[in-house]
Amino acid sequence: MLKAILNSIDEGIHVVNKDGITIYYNKIAAEHDGLQAEEVIGKPLLDVFPSLSNQTSTMLTVIESGVPIFNQHQTYRNIKGKMIDTINTTIPIKVKGTVLGAVEIAKDYSRIKQLSNKLIDIQTRIDRRSAKAVPINDDNAHFYFEDIITKDPNMIQLIEKAKKIARSSSPIFVYGETGTGKELLVQGIHHASRRSHGPFISQNCAAIPSTLLESTLFGTTKGSFTGSENREGLFELAHGGTLFLDEVHTMPYELQSKLLRVLEDGVIRRIGSNKSVKTDVRVLVATNENPQKLLHNETLRKDLYYRLNVVSIEIPPLRKRKGDIELLISTFIDLFNQSFEKGVQTVDEKALSKLISYDWPGNVRELRHCIESAMNLVEGDVIQMNDFPREIMEIINNQNDNYLPVLTSNNGLKENLSALEEKLIKEKLLETKGNINQAAKGLRIPRQTLQYKIKKYNLM
Repeated sequence: MLKAILNSIDEGIHVVNKDGITIYYNKIAAEHDGLQAEEVIGKPLLDVFPSLSNQTSTMLTVIESGVPIFNQHQTYRNIKGKMIDTINTTIPIKVKGTVLGAVEIAKDYSRIKQLSNKLIDIQTRIDRRSAKAVPINDDNAHFYFEDIITKDPNMIQLIEKAKKIARSSSPIFVYGETGTGKELLVQGIHHASRRSHGPFISQNCAAIPSTLLESTLFGTTKGSFTGSENREGLFELAHGGTLFLDEVHTMPYELQSKLLRVLEDGVIRRIGSNKSVKTDVRVLVATNENPQKLLHNETLRKDLYYRLNVVSIEIPPLRKRKGDIELLISTFIDLFNQSFEKGVQTVDEKALSKLISYDWPGNVRELRHCIESAMNLVEGDVIQMNDFPREIMEIINNQNDNYLPVLTSNNGLKENLSALEEKLIKEKLLETKGNINQAAKGLRIPRQTLQYKIKKYNLM
């Protein structure tokens, strides 16, 4: 009965003992590999699958380490030539702490992938039939450097750096928290480059299933899988222009290796094709996590990072450019005045002070949504405190309440003085709306001294 149950499960199940000899192999697993159960059961794993080794076999690795491997993507051609796409989970079999073998459960995603690619083909044909003669770069790249709203010296310096970088064709690695405006900067680079008349193609690597990302990037050949058509990938579509890959660290590890090869020689090959195509594409990538953390966690390949990191740009979060907050608020008010047909002039001074004090973890995007929300509720020409989203104002109020320094006898004189100094500097910066010259005058200290202390306490 147990065998009947296991054979009826719509997933491949393969079990080996501690010596790597198969002791169970269900019908679905046999279909995946194009084998019969009797060809596998009772035989050493490496004898049946000679392409594997002790290092590349997940089951032998799990037996050796005793550590499970979850949701590992695998694409391979079985003995009958059929392409198989699976998601595998491999778990050690332990009895009283001793590893006695391993079980691998494989879910076949081939059919799902085929259907998804078929949908992409259908949508592509629909888009081509209904498309108007609009250049692709005009459709996808709307922003220029002039659209970046800032008066922050570091941001101005960053934009000048980006303008210089734009002249070359080197890859660029952009790092910045969510909402800092990575794509806006990248589009500015594209428009300032010699490729500005070419296409600008943008793809968020986390927005589509990893199993579809390869065909999206490199294209497909008719007959490479059921229902497939000849379809250009993003590299071919971006020929002569710029390809922007956002959240590149979410790309599967093995696909990162293929991307590296394309970056080296510009040659791509559609899935299922034996012909190579030379492309001329500038690749810009971005992550919203610290690159060093991604390398440490092995989410991003080191060799790919070093190839992409020819030139790097780190966009500072809004909390480190608080002098821009009032300028951005004014810009967003003007923007929504037009779309909402209102005549709002400004934000109440007390509310503005609180907005400047907030750290804005969602950065410029969060600030924009906050102003948009307030513009929906405001009556009159001044946005009041109660017009803003309640959850944000509660966080701001709690943040301000918790900011008071702890002056106790348990702390030494140095610690108490530092806490008081930090509080006074922050209050003065809020009062002057981030103007360092005015704050320095108010505190009666040199501007350079104030800048040092702002950096010391990480206040901007």
